[in-house]
Amino acid sequence: MKAKLSQFNFDLPEDRIAQYPLDQRDESRLMVVHRDSGKIEHKTFKDVIDYFDDGDVFIFNNTAVFPARMFGIKEKTEAKIEVFLLRELNKENRLWDVLVDPARKIRVGNKLYFKDKHGEDRLVAEVVDNTTSRGRTIRFYFEGTDAEFSGILEELGQTPLPKYINREPEAIDKERYQTIYAKQAGAVAAPTAGLHFSKEVMKRLEIKGVDFADVTLHVGLGTFRSIDVEDLSKHKMDAEYFQVTADNASIVNNAKTSGKRVCAVGTTSMRSIESAVSATGLLKPVEGWTNLFLYPPHEFQIADAMLTNFHVPKSSLLIMIAAYGGIELVMDAYSEALKEGYRFYSYGDAMLLI
Repeated sequence: MKAKLSQFNFDLPEDRIAQYPLDQRDESRLMVVHRDSGKIEHKTFKDVIDYFDDGDVFIFNNTAVFPARMFGIKEKTEAKIEVFLLRELNKENRLWDVLVDPARKIRVGNKLYFKDKHGEDRLVAEVVDNTTSRGRTIRFYFEGTDAEFSGILEELGQTPLPKYINREPEAIDKERYQTIYAKQAGAVAAPTAGLHFSKEVMKRLEIKGVDFADVTLHVGLGTFRSIDVEDLSKHKMDAEYFQVTADNASIVNNAKTSGKRVCAVGTTSMRSIESAVSATGLLKPVEGWTNLFLYPPHEFQIADAMLTNFHVPKSSLLIMIAAYGGIELVMDAYSEALKEGYRFYSYGDAMLLI
């Protein structure tokens, strides 16, 4: 029977959405859900080590969040405009896909000035195209090197906290809304299942003989776009850039063929590997764009364990988790999480499905 959007609705009180990270990354709670028996355990994230052994593999998304939210001043009117950087279209010409707010004030040909904290102009951009109601293509005028340009974006931009976190970004977010293994800049949202990993947990996994493989998927805002259709087969995901290298595919495939456990850390890692399955059911090297939407029923090919956070109702993320763990079991686990006081969303607690 086909899954429907309404099956993934539940009442999530606002006070259950975590507004700040815990003091220590690995002190989050961990719900362990056994897919075969339906057993649910309540642990601390550090206990994740107990479920893995020598030769098992964790697949991490090594994307790094860049400070995508900027504020510009419109020429002549001096209106304050929020500019949310989505992705770089052309490095040479410094063309970017962005969202602007308020959009009604921004037309093709408008110039925007970006000032530093001292009120000095640091960047100028011109709107060169309309893409959607809020979407624009802008060209930054900047003559320096790519490294200098990135430095200015870093200086002027804010950490792009998701809309469910009802506060302005603070100093703590620059460090904590980023995994400790982030390497490849390009995401406008963190792969949040990875936020629980501390250096200590990583080291203890290494000592136990657990291997690590990286994929890259630059998380876009489309991941959080609301689903408006009851028939899930009609929902279209935005395309996101991803890459699986030959070396990392080899690490995963060696574990699979040796009968070891492969754990996808987060929905973005899972989307990446499910977008890169070979004809023989193994992981293949791929670089490109994926708009894969994983919803029930789906036969997962690579991972036999998954780490994730607790997601909001009717989201593509919750639907993917249910495709992996089974709708009834996952929705029961969410009821349990609400009853037991688990924290939801990006800075919330974790779930391990095994």
